[in-house]
Amino acid sequence: MPLTTRPFIPVRHRPWPGRPPKVLLYSHDTFGLGHLRRNLNIATHLLQREDACSVMLLTGSSVAESWPMPEGLQVRAMPPVVKTGVEAYASRDGVSDFAAVKARREAIILDAVVRFRPDVFLVDHAPAGMKGELLPALAHIRREQPSTLAVLGLRDIIDSPESVCGLWREQGIYALLDSAYDQVLVYGSRHLFDAVQAYEIPPAVAAKTRYCGYIARADRGGPAAPHLQLARATPRPPVVLVTAGGGGDGYPLLSAYLQALGRLPPDAARSIVVTGPLMADGERRSLEAMAQPRPDVQMIACTTDMAEMIGQADLVVAMAGYNTTAEILGARKPAILVPRGAPRMEQRLRARLLSELGLVWAIQPEEDLIARLAALLGSAIDGGRPPCRDWNAIDLGGVHRVGSALDALLEPQGLREARA
Repeated sequence: MPLTTRPFIPVRHRPWPGRPPKVLLYSHDTFGLGHLRRNLNIATHLLQREDACSVMLLTGSSVAESWPMPEGLQVRAMPPVVKTGVEAYASRDGVSDFAAVKARREAIILDAVVRFRPDVFLVDHAPAGMKGELLPALAHIRREQPSTLAVLGLRDIIDSPESVCGLWREQGIYALLDSAYDQVLVYGSRHLFDAVQAYEIPPAVAAKTRYCGYIARADRGGPAAPHLQLARATPRPPVVLVTAGGGGDGYPLLSAYLQALGRLPPDAARSIVVTGPLMADGERRSLEAMAQPRPDVQMIACTTDMAEMIGQADLVVAMAGYNTTAEILGARKPAILVPRGAPRMEQRLRARLLSELGLVWAIQPEEDLIARLAALLGSAIDGGRPPCRDWNAIDLGGVHRVGSALDALLEPQGLREARA
């Protein structure tokens, strides 16, 4: 659906006299928990800051109903889909026709835009949405709701530059960024990964791109998670937290960890293994059977206290997903990152970058995972740490800068600059 550049509309006052600004968040949530967690961090900040916003979240997460939501957040669920390959999706229930599910999601998005009438439509990660599902809503905003600002939020690393540039050229994303979006926010730091340069973002779009730093939990310092309170009840060896995020593709890491643990002295560590809510039942049962003979291993299917658990652990073993990595860095914890190798290069690149900074250990997919895990676990349990502890190299102020960027954009001067 073609979009035309919106005409400049002079605005001489904030567009919400007598009411808070309204922000609509879009989170397509086709795999894992990362998009949901990142958007909830942003929503929590926008709802709880002094100049609070009215916030609605559009989410396709299959676990959203069981996830704790910040007070005041309005949530509209879209039928969940699952990613089956590069740019390939299916309905999560495995029964519904995908075309019908996509049409339903498009209708929900458009209805939310029309009824909520947001001042800002903040889109996470996918400029056109899952398989183009945002295009009708973006076209409607241009034609019928020109006072609504469309903003795209991109994580620090999307994929390899070659893959992103090829896909964006094929799908017309560069033109969409120019015509449909008033601003692009990068949830990362330019000095660590320059998304504008890497993804060949054209000058007109680069001019409206802002780097915000990493999105991390803003409300740290809460009580220890119950699982770790149990682990710390008596004098004990170091606690190792092992997580694979949502768990959809986490079995190889968790299985390798349990095998690596068998190469260490008995009771060298207390392990808390979180399989994730999206792991297949058969894989979870297999891991539970592997862990059953070990009193030093505690298995947990799911937790919504991951940030607290990371903060209380002595060592974290995890994949290199955006949110888990940001929480590890925010808690300043030693960590072993084991990125997934496919279908995207995102985690591999992030793990390598942080490893080169000396902030984490990283095991790349082509390495002998069990042997490397055993060696690094032994070193970490004995007190070893990654070589550099310059935590200030990572900017974790993303939620605050997102709020500030939206404020600046909604001011009359910001509106004039965005629409010039």
